[in-house]
Amino acid sequence: MARHTSWHVGGPADLYFEPRDRSDIAAFLATVPASAPLHWVGLGSNLLVRDGGIRGAVIALHGALSTLERRADGEVWCEAGVPCARIARQCARWGLRDAHFFAGIPGTLGGALAMNAGAFGGETWRHVRSVEVIDRRGHVRTREACEYRTAYRHVDPPVADEAYLAATLHFAQRAADETVQEDIRDLLVRRRESQPIGEWSCGSVFTNPPGEHAAKLIDRAGLKGLRIGGACVSEKHANFILNDGAASAADLERLIATVQETVERRFGIRLVPEVRVIGEAA
Repeated sequence: MARHTSWHVGGPADLYFEPRDRSDIAAFLATVPASAPLHWVGLGSNLLVRDGGIRGAVIALHGALSTLERRADGEVWCEAGVPCARIARQCARWGLRDAHFFAGIPGTLGGALAMNAGAFGGETWRHVRSVEVIDRRGHVRTREACEYRTAYRHVDPPVADEAYLAATLHFAQRAADETVQEDIRDLLVRRRESQPIGEWSCGSVFTNPPGEHAAKLIDRAGLKGLRIGGACVSEKHANFILNDGAASAADLERLIATVQETVERRFGIRLVPEVRVIGEAA
């Protein structure tokens, strides 16, 4: 799995499948025993796979579900494998506003839906009208957004074993004098200036506690540059943990725990990871 995560760590999966299309997904699901764990991944940008790998099957949607269409009245239909940055760029070309925050999310729509991903003040589920989902028996259905309970970086689905195939999103039409493309360029410049773009990371590791910023707490705790093995806290943005090229998943997980313990000891605040940790230790 090290080849399929942005942290570039992780042991082997028992089964790894890249479908061609929806029918391919359904056909594969029919072969997976009901007792086998099932994991859906996109770009692997919010994922830490332990060194012992993953028991069960991994279905990688990036590259398969890649359709993005504009529909009437500001509606956009987008499949789960579409990178979020592409949503931002295409919506800008269509003259739609409020989608520019997707440019700051380093993953696919499927992952953004699963965790209510956000950036620069925007959040995914604020724009969701409905979603198409598939269960592990291969049955597809449409669910309305109101069937889901969402909060900051959190989504409670009505059924646990369903995966996202697509979503209908809604964005406002921009005014004649608005320049959405320039907004995206400005956001990307801010991102390059403040984050370690190009380094091996998962993006932000921790959610922001109420009224606080995780990066500021980590910085105030004196943890910038802290290293365990090949994993280190970024000097540029303290809420990023980097793989210098030699880190194991265990290094990264131990560093996450050390940051949590140190910040809690100093400030009485327990940082909550937004990265998903799966698999078995070596």
